[in-house]
Amino acid sequence: MKLSICTISFRHHLLSIDHIADWAKEHHFDGIELWGIHAKNLADDPKYRAEWIREKGLYISMISDYLPLELETEQMLEETMKLSKLAKRWGTSKIRTFAGKKGSADTSPEERVKLVNALRRVCCYLDAEGQQAVVETHPGTLTDSLASTIQLLEEVDHPALKVNFDVLHIWESGADPAEAFTRLQPYIAHLHLKNITSRDHLNVFAPHNVYAAAGSRKGMTPLGKGAIDYEEFLCLVSRNAEVSLEWFGPNVKEVLEMDGAMVREGVFAV
Repeated sequence: MKLSICTISFRHHLLSIDHIADWAKEHHFDGIELWGIHAKNLADDPKYRAEWIREKGLYISMISDYLPLELETEQMLEETMKLSKLAKRWGTSKIRTFAGKKGSADTSPEERVKLVNALRRVCCYLDAEGQQAVVETHPGTLTDSLASTIQLLEEVDHPALKVNFDVLHIWESGADPAEAFTRLQPYIAHLHLKNITSRDHLNVFAPHNVYAAAGSRKGMTPLGKGAIDYEEFLCLVSRNAEVSLEWFGPNVKEVLEMDGAMVREGVFAV
C-alpha cells in the first residue's frame, strides 16, 4: 500500500517542508498528506509544488482541510476553489474535509439537508476539476457513525464524494472496523491509522485538545500497542490503498518510523 506521513504530526515542530520530505523519503514512505494550513502557507513560494515533491521521490497523497460547509454558497465555493487550486498545485485529486461541526444526533433535519446540499455543490465543483471531496469519519460530524455515514453518501449521491476511513474513530463509534470497512469500501479513498490504549482516553483526540501545544497526549500509542488490532484489520486492505499514519503524540519521528515499518511488514507484535 502507499504509505504517507501527515504534516499535521509536525504542527508544533520548527521543521521545514524540505526537512520533513527528506526524512519521509529516507524512511521509505511514499507520500505526504499535507495539512491545509501548511499548503496555504507554502503557496507564496513558487518552489513548492508537485514537481518539487516528485523530485524528492514522493507525492502529495491528500490535502487535509476543513471546508466551511455552514457558510453561504458563494463563500463556501470561494474557499472550495482556493483549496482546489492548491490541490492542483500539488498534484493531488483528494481534498479531505469534515461533514459539518455537529454530531448526527445533534443535527436537525433542516441542518442536515443544508449540509447535504452544500456537500453536493462542493462535489459538483470538484468533480469538474477532476477532484474529490473526502469526508473523514469523525465524531462531532455527520460521519460519527456507520449508519449516518452511509446515509450521507446516499443523500449526497455524487461520485466525487468519498470517505477518509479513520479506523480509530470508526472503532470509537462502536462499529466493528472490519465490518464498517467492508460496507464502505466502494467509497473509501484514503485511510487514517492511529491507536489508543483504551476508550478511557479517547478525549485526547478532541480538537480543542489535540491541536493545543499543551494538550494531553495520555493514551496515544503506536499502532502495535493499542486497543485496535491493526494486524488483523490491515489484512482487509488492498495493496493499492492509500494510507496515512496520523500521529499526534510525542517522539514523532521515532513512532512514525516504527509504525511505518510495521505496516509495510504486516507484523505488529511488540
